[in-house]
Amino acid sequence: MKNVVTAKDVAKLAGVSQSSVSRVYFEGANVSEKTRKKVLAAAEELGYRPNEFARSLITNRTKIIGLVMKGVQNPFYPQVLQQFTASFKKWGYSVLFVHTNNDEIQKEDIETLLNYNVAGVVITDATMALSAAEAFRSNEIPLVLFNRKLKTGEFYTVCCNNLSASRQIAEYLIGKGGGDMVYIAGNENTSTSREREAGFRETLERNQVAYRKYASDFTYEGGYATTLKVLEGKKVPSAFFAANDIMALGALDALRQHSIRVPEDTKIIGFDNIDMASWPAYELTTWEQPIEKMVEETVNYLLSEIDEYSGLIKTVEVDGSLIERKTT
Repeated sequence: MKNVVTAKDVAKLAGVSQSSVSRVYFEGANVSEKTRKKVLAAAEELGYRPNEFARSLITNRTKIIGLVMKGVQNPFYPQVLQQFTASFKKWGYSVLFVHTNNDEIQKEDIETLLNYNVAGVVITDATMALSAAEAFRSNEIPLVLFNRKLKTGEFYTVCCNNLSASRQIAEYLIGKGGGDMVYIAGNENTSTSREREAGFRETLERNQVAYRKYASDFTYEGGYATTLKVLEGKKVPSAFFAANDIMALGALDALRQHSIRVPEDTKIIGFDNIDMASWPAYELTTWEQPIEKMVEETVNYLLSEIDEYSGLIKTVEVDGSLIERKTT
C-alpha cells in the first residue's frame, strides 16, 4: 500500500516548519514568496495534495458549490450543469450535484448541502421556502435561484426575460399570418411557464388573435399527449408555442404522426434552444436562453458573496434571442 504524503513530509523536504506548509495552502494566510515556492516545489516532487475536507474544518469553508436540480430529464438542465461545472472549475471550485424529486427543495437536501459545508448554492428548477432559506442565511452561505423566480422576491435570482421573449414570439407568429394559436404550458407552479404564457397571451389579446391554453408538464411525453388532445378538435391551430423545447419536439412528432405538415399546415416554436432543437430531424424554431450569460451572472454573484457576504437580494433578467428554423 502506498504511503500517504503528509504536510510533515513536505515541510521536511522544503526545510520549513509544518505550519509554514499549512499557511501556503490556507487562503489569505501571510507567507513569504520564497517559502511559498519552496513548499510548492517540494509538494510537486512528493506528489502532495492538501486535504480539502480537513482544511474546511479549520476555515469553515470548502471550495464546493452545491447545485440542486430536479428536471434531469429535460436536456436544458444537463447543459446548465455542464456550464456551471466548467465555470466554477476555472475558479478552483467543484460542484456538488443534488438531485431533488420534489418541486420544493426538501429538508434532507438542505442537510446534505450543510453537511458538506458548501461555499454557495444554486437552485435551478426547484423552489425554496423562506424558512428553509434561513439555514443558509444564518451560515452566510449565498444562494441563487437560477431560471426560477418567486413572487416574494426574497432571493438573488437569475433568469431569462421570459415576458419580453414571449411577447416577441407572439408578434413573430402574428407576422407569419397566425389567426389562432395554442400555448402548451409547463408545470403551473413555475414562474417560467406563467411568465411565458402571460407575455404570449397579452400580445395575442391586444392583437385580437384567438388563443387556447393546454396544461402539460415540461416533458416530451407531455408535449406529445397534449398535442393529440388539441388534434381532437375539428380545426388545426395556425401555430403552437410550447413553454420549452422538449415539449415542442413531442408536439412536432405528434403532428407528423397525423400527417400534419409543418410549417405549411401549422407552425411550432419552442423555448430554450437545447442541442436537439437543431438536429436535422427537427430543425425547431425556438427562443434561445442565454445560458452562458446567465451562468456568468450567477458565478460572479456567488464569488463576490463568498469573498464578502452581504445577503444581497436582486432579480437579474437576461435577454435571449429568436432562433428561426424550419418549423416556422
